[in-house]
Amino acid sequence: MSISRRVVLMVTAAALLGAGGGAAVAAPVNTPAPATADRGDVWKRTELYFGTGKPDGGVVSEADFADFTAKDVTPRFPDGFTQLEGTGQYRIASGEITREHSIVLVILYPFDDRDADTDLEQIRTDYKKLFQQESVLRTDSVERVSF
Repeated sequence: MSISRRVVLMVTAAALLGAGGGAAVAAPVNTPAPATADRGDVWKRTELYFGTGKPDGGVVSEADFADFTAKDVTPRFPDGFTQLEGTGQYRIASGEITREHSIVLVILYPFDDRDADTDLEQIRTDYKKLFQQESVLRTDSVERVSF
């Protein structure tokens, strides 16, 4: 007997036993949560992924990155950002896969911030040049935020 046929038979048997006068158990009902008003404002969210391995075998130190954020990121986004630490993997131009410590900056900013795109691209350009990086990954999304 196939597994699917056994499941059907077991379900059918359980239904018959429940209908035969035994105690009925109500099945849980998946009801949606009550509708509520949207909270917060619509903002943009950008994540920048920075590798810390250098082509010469060196690394971008914590102090180097702190100095970079103080000089390049904070002046452009003084309201703040979040820094996350991780380990990443990246295929470099030669085709070799490299694994390295990585840092992700999460930056939230008002939807109508007309300078944000230029500022984000300048941060990427500066980091690549300063630390000899092939790229800085950027992802963008739209979020609802409240403070």
